[in-house]
Amino acid sequence: MTAADIQARSESWNVRLIGHHDLNGHGDGMQLLKSGRYVYVAHLGTSPMALSIVDAADPSDPKVVRQMPHPPNTHAHKVQIAGDILIQNQERPYFDRNLPADVPNEAGIRIYNIANPTEPREIGYLKLPGKGVHRMWFTDGKYAHVAAMLPGIKERAYLIADISDPSNPKQAGVWWIPGTKEGEQTPPDWTPFAGEHFHVHGAIPHGDRSYVALVDAGMAILDISDISKPRTISHIDWSPPFGGYAHTTLPLPGRKLVVAVDESVKYDCNEGEKRVWIIDVREERNPVIVSTCPVPEGDFCKRGLRFGPHNAHENRPGSFQSENIIFVTYYNAGLRVFDIRNQYRPEEVGFFIPPAPEGQKAPMFNDLYVDADG
Repeated sequence: MTAADIQARSESWNVRLIGHHDLNGHGDGMQLLKSGRYVYVAHLGTSPMALSIVDAADPSDPKVVRQMPHPPNTHAHKVQIAGDILIQNQERPYFDRNLPADVPNEAGIRIYNIANPTEPREIGYLKLPGKGVHRMWFTDGKYAHVAAMLPGIKERAYLIADISDPSNPKQAGVWWIPGTKEGEQTPPDWTPFAGEHFHVHGAIPHGDRSYVALVDAGMAILDISDISKPRTISHIDWSPPFGGYAHTTLPLPGRKLVVAVDESVKYDCNEGEKRVWIIDVREERNPVIVSTCPVPEGDFCKRGLRFGPHNAHENRPGSFQSENIIFVTYYNAGLRVFDIRNQYRPEEVGFFIPPAPEGQKAPMFNDLYVDADG
């Protein structure tokens, strides 16, 4: 199906499709980044691929130039790039319920040199025990901020990895949700409600602060001025009464705001309400939710699969930069664009919902990258 065919069958407002590629039938694309003319697409792992490299010099005619498979029993659904260094996570596939417990998997961070952009060359590997690494942030060429399973900690923790020498990556600092370390008492203000899951999903640092998404535990603001000893400044949690599963906590430092995106994780709206929150962090010891982005209107709960947010464009270096316009993937409600110039009254200003892929009930928009040219 051509881009023109997809556009004709899509629902859209202020957004226009100009290019499309089916990744040679491996349609499980997850996180993606653009560097120069190339888009690097990490795959969920339901296909054999870990990474696709797409030449997008002509955005209307993207071309796959390289695909790399993932190791057995392992997925590598995240990709991060800083200069000539590309990293991918290695994690036991959480979605494969039939994978026997005794089958080994890769776990850690695989490090590549992409001086030749279409020929990644492995130069290092931070190997970890257990299930491995989930979401990552790596922009400065030195520290990778990752969610990882670590020995002695019962739930996923926040690991800061030193990759300044890519051939010899090291653990530089660790933080965990209070009460999740073996033998540690859980403080009253960190006690989960029944059925909740408290673990680190991802972190986005700015300066000597890090904004950490904690799934059903909301968000923590950490002082990372001493990388070896991250320290909790504050914590805010909105689940319950809302559905939780905080996926991304994006700081907007010029406005002293954070955009927190809850992830939809169940089909047909069989979960608590998931939202995109605007949090005022002027007083970082007391973050306050001041508004929420409008929920897309329509019959999305009946369209099938997931309806709700997943991730936001993260204002990475070299990409489109805005603290007023926020781009969010919304699973079967596609791409949504919000104007938050008035942080107390966010407004939707655009959307794009493609037709469902063949044989699938609905589209599932997971992740996005907005280029500097729009």
